[in-house]
Amino acid sequence: MATVATPFRRPEDAAATSAVKVVVDREGYALYFSRLPIPFYRDEAAGSGPRHWRHMGMYAYRKEALMRFASLPPTPLEQAESLEQLRALEHGMRILVVPAAHDVVGVDTPEDLERVRRLLSAEERE
Repeated sequence: MATVATPFRRPEDAAATSAVKVVVDREGYALYFSRLPIPFYRDEAAGSGPRHWRHMGMYAYRKEALMRFASLPPTPLEQAESLEQLRALEHGMRILVVPAAHDVVGVDTPEDLERVRRLLSAEERE
């Protein structure tokens, strides 16, 4: 199983609960997904590289993985965060997180839709 993520461009987007965040291990596999900013940096000097990664919500499955995932019951973490990919993690499935080649603008809320409309309108004027 695999999915795609991109660094957040704006700090306020990383704080939005409508945008799903992901943290990965050293091999690029998902450790956790959340609607809250993860990881939480207690010390500004801690960590390097992108502060937070936005999960883009696209998946790639091998047939066997999709069949297994579809047969699994919902899990407590999935229900708590309302994120189906946590079901896979809680059942021991690995999710490879591939960095996106290009940034995207997510549309998860009515406010996001208005922001995209403004961006498109500005591009048409150029």
